[in-house]
Amino acid sequence: MKKYSALTLIIAMALCAPQFAQAQASKDVKEAAKYSKEGFEATENKDWDKAVDAFRKAAQLDRKQAPNLVAALQHRGMEYTTQKQFPEAIADFSEALKLKSDDANIYERRAYVEMKTNDYDKALADYSEAIKLKPNEVRYYLYRSYIYETKGDVKNSMADTEKALKLDSNNQEAKSRKTRLEARQSANTPLPPPPAASPKTSPAAAGRP
Repeated sequence: MKKYSALTLIIAMALCAPQFAQAQASKDVKEAAKYSKEGFEATENKDWDKAVDAFRKAAQLDRKQAPNLVAALQHRGMEYTTQKQFPEAIADFSEALKLKSDDANIYERRAYVEMKTNDYDKALADYSEAIKLKPNEVRYYLYRSYIYETKGDVKNSMADTEKALKLDSNNQEAKSRKTRLEARQSANTPLPPPPAASPKTSPAAAGRP
C-alpha cells in the first residue's frame, strides 16, 4: 500500500512540475516587465546607471529584455566616452557585445575609444570585425586605413584606401590619403642599381686599341 502511495505521489509531482515551471516563468516575465518599466523611466531622465541596473535585472529574468540592456549599455558607454572615462566606456561596450556580437556599430564605438587610448591593435581588431559584419561601409575602411598608416603599415593602409575608393570613388579623405601614401611609398623605394656598362659602349674602353 505504501509503495502505491509513494508512486502516486511521484506521478502527481511529475504532472504538476510543468505547471509550477510555467507559473514561475510567468512570474519572472511580470517581474522583468516591472524592471523594464523602471529602465525606460530612467532612460527618459538620462539616468544611465539606473537604466542599466534595471534592464540588467529584467534581462536576467527574461532574455527578451536583453536588447534594452544592450541599448542602455551603449548609451552609458557613449556618455562615459564624452566624459573621457575610457575604461568604463570600453567595459560597457564589451558587455553589450557579449549580448549582441553581430552589431557592427558597437565594435565601431569600442574601437573609437581604443583609438583615444592609443590601443591601436585592439581598435584594428574591432574595425576588422565591423568590416566582416558590414563589408560595404566606407567609414570602417577609412578608419582602419588611418590606423595602419599610424602604425607605419603603408601597404595595408593603401589596400584599405583602395577599398574605400572602390566603394566611393569621390571620397576626398581616401583620395588625400592615397596621395600621401603614394608619396611615402616613393620616398621609401630604393633607387635602382645603375646598368652594367658594356665593354663596347663604355667610355673608358672606347679609346683603347
